[in-house]
Amino acid sequence: MLSRLALGGVAAAIVVFAAYSRRSLSLTGAIAGLSLGLICAAAGWGWSALLVAFFISGTVLSRYQSARKTERIGSVVEKGGERDASQVLANGGVFSASALASLITASPVWLCIGAAAIGASAADTWATEIGVLSRHRPRSILSRRVVSAGESGGVTTRGTFAALFGASAMALVAYLYDWGDPAILSALIGGIGGCTIDSILGATVQTRRWCDRCRRHTERSIHDCGTATSVAAGLPWMTNDTVNALSSLGGAIIGFLVYMATQ
Repeated sequence: MLSRLALGGVAAAIVVFAAYSRRSLSLTGAIAGLSLGLICAAAGWGWSALLVAFFISGTVLSRYQSARKTERIGSVVEKGGERDASQVLANGGVFSASALASLITASPVWLCIGAAAIGASAADTWATEIGVLSRHRPRSILSRRVVSAGESGGVTTRGTFAALFGASAMALVAYLYDWGDPAILSALIGGIGGCTIDSILGATVQTRRWCDRCRRHTERSIHDCGTATSVAAGLPWMTNDTVNALSSLGGAIIGFLVYMATQ
């Protein structure tokens, strides 16, 4: 474990430093990312590979047609391109907690829980980064009414397929590291399930804010015009990061249920 931790720590430091240098991570995000990387390195190469696969794929997709995305949703989304500590923990915290638990109790259940948690984060990230580029306006996952691009709870066909590919990518990494059929299945089912939970929470309880000056909905407390926004709907504390963390947790619970069903 010590040699793996040393090698994994060096690899994590290189990846995090590169991301920080390219402004994909803020300083707090880099510290959080390195901490999660060390935990996963201690737990095993499979854990590290899944975390790296999620992070690199998310970073690449976030940079894909970034100018077009900014034009579409730059005034709507809460945060910009640099992921801070809360974003890193929201997406990778449950997964890394599962890795830590696997060090304490070496049970295959943690493989299912971890694979499902990272599958949910990957599915949601891929759906967001690809779906926002859809030529068709999104529809609310619940009411099916047309909503604005970037509005929480909105889904597109393109984003739905992207979610499936994101979860499948995590399932593939689990397969390559021989995590077993239950974990592979957990990544798929938990990934899609967790992403669906994210959309439902976004459509119902995630906070929505309103800019009186621009007469537009946004997630930002200070709109890009410089005006302070007010809460228009949802729970004030239910931010996008909170929703992401809950969707990852929801995926993890699904992974646990998959494990129980396959025993």
